[in-house]
Amino acid sequence: MNRDNVEYFAAVVGAGPAGLFAARELVNAGIHATLFNRDIRPGGLAEYGIYPKKHKMKEVLRVQFRQALEMACIDYYGNVTVGNQADLTLDQLRQLGFQAIMVTAGAQGTKWLKLPGEDLRGVYHAKDLVYHYNGLPPYSEQEFEIGRHVAIVGVGNVMTDIARYLIEEKHVESVTAIARRGPGEIKFERKELGYVAANLDIKGVDEEIERAAPLMWSLGENPDRPKEFIHTVYDKAVPTDSKTRFMVRFLLSPTRILGDADGRVRALEVEENTLICENGDIKASGTGRRRIIDMDTVIFAIGDSVDEQLGLPVDRFEFVKNPQPRFEIEGNSYEAFDPETGRLIEDVFLSGWARRASTGLVGIARKDGIQGARAMIQYIQTLPKPEESPLPKIEAWMHSLGKPLVSKQDLIRLECVECEQASKLEQEEFRFTRNEEMLAAIRRLA
Repeated sequence: MNRDNVEYFAAVVGAGPAGLFAARELVNAGIHATLFNRDIRPGGLAEYGIYPKKHKMKEVLRVQFRQALEMACIDYYGNVTVGNQADLTLDQLRQLGFQAIMVTAGAQGTKWLKLPGEDLRGVYHAKDLVYHYNGLPPYSEQEFEIGRHVAIVGVGNVMTDIARYLIEEKHVESVTAIARRGPGEIKFERKELGYVAANLDIKGVDEEIERAAPLMWSLGENPDRPKEFIHTVYDKAVPTDSKTRFMVRFLLSPTRILGDADGRVRALEVEENTLICENGDIKASGTGRRRIIDMDTVIFAIGDSVDEQLGLPVDRFEFVKNPQPRFEIEGNSYEAFDPETGRLIEDVFLSGWARRASTGLVGIARKDGIQGARAMIQYIQTLPKPEESPLPKIEAWMHSLGKPLVSKQDLIRLECVECEQASKLEQEEFRFTRNEEMLAAIRRLA
């Protein structure tokens, strides 16, 4: 579509899978979409959340992202933040002439259990570490003190990715995944477990399952199923040179983290759980019995929170959504809502992890971005068409910020420099891990 023929203008905050595919959907409906991205390069968790060695998966996604950005009616401003204390506020986006705002910025906050000892050295959130080893500034420059014995709280795919990093790159002595519930509720997938299965203490896992078996049988769960699932993956595991011992412990909830005289982690205190059936769902319930597990690093892989500084109401780690949506898509609400006033924030829509934090991977984020855009399109089509294009005003305002902005053409320049560097180093790929390096590379070809 020609830029001169668009009838409406929308801002999209965030350029991960949800944002990019939402923008594409908006353009296909005759709406100009302007992407505002905190990072220099687009992709979000598809770029910085997928394990670094999954080169083919990342490149397939990058091709799709490039195709979206090539659309004439999509503008891109990278290295720009949106929020209450940021480069732009939501109100300023409105003042610039955007008729609607799609928030797809993902879960930029971190979820903590607020336990004693979370401030000790050696305690981290999974997302921060994932961003670190994927080279996202400024996390790429942060120091992570990883000890010899690491506990990961959580048993999803993020846990297996972090375990893989600790096993393959850090060669720690032991990695122990801590599961609040039982073997019947593990969340990691077969393929993801396969990357770390060779290091699995299979005897120890069998003992853990046997310990939980009577309780599982009493609630109608078959302990042979998770045991068979794990053994099937373990039996096909490719041998590894790493000597790291990988263990999963079930029915434990962290209660506090103990430190030494230097303020560093020395142990994790946990409460032993039992399982109960409540309204048809099997849940963990504390027994009051506690024990100490010696650990020198604790990583929480328990999900994420949205950014409370964005300027939208938050409840239970998520932006609040309209309980009675005007433009419902497959039973979902994509509309922002203020519970204090009981009023709809009518021009703001949510999709991807901004709508439901830590839910699904790229495919789900893509679908959610498209559906969120379709809800927004219905809203925009109820509005009068603007008398003139706000694009010149938007461009002038952005350049008045007085900071380096990254355009679509700049992304092409950056990719050229990185491809050249990868060739020189004879590597499959090369990525700069500092904003200053990326901006300097862009200037080289500007």
